[in-house]
Amino acid sequence: MRENMVSYFERLLLITVSEDAMRKTLAILVVTLLATAGCTWVSLAPSGDNVRVVSPSEVKGCKRIGQTEVALRDTLVGTIKRDERKVAKELTTLGRNSAAEMGGDTITSASDILNGSQKFDVYKCMP
Repeated sequence: MRENMVSYFERLLLITVSEDAMRKTLAILVVTLLATAGCTWVSLAPSGDNVRVVSPSEVKGCKRIGQTEVALRDTLVGTIKRDERKVAKELTTLGRNSAAEMGGDTITSASDILNGSQKFDVYKCMP
């Protein structure tokens, strides 16, 4: 009987320790997700810094070079969505970087954001 009681308390203690460890792990995960949710993972390349973002009406005298499609993760974990403004800003940064690689100096949005992806028309406006 005494052995059964000791075994019962050992199991109870083990379950309690396991639940505490799970709670701590979950708390660390939540804090990490919240801390990184505000971070920007995309940086503007020096060449992308020379690319303007304008409305379609502002490219009348420009030469269209082509189109670029850029994409990134728009979720943190599973189905938890990232902040839409941050996603839009990062996609624009990627679009500017891509346009610079194509020899462009101006971009306009060519599509809405869909699943972390967006298209941009690329133009050469400056001689």
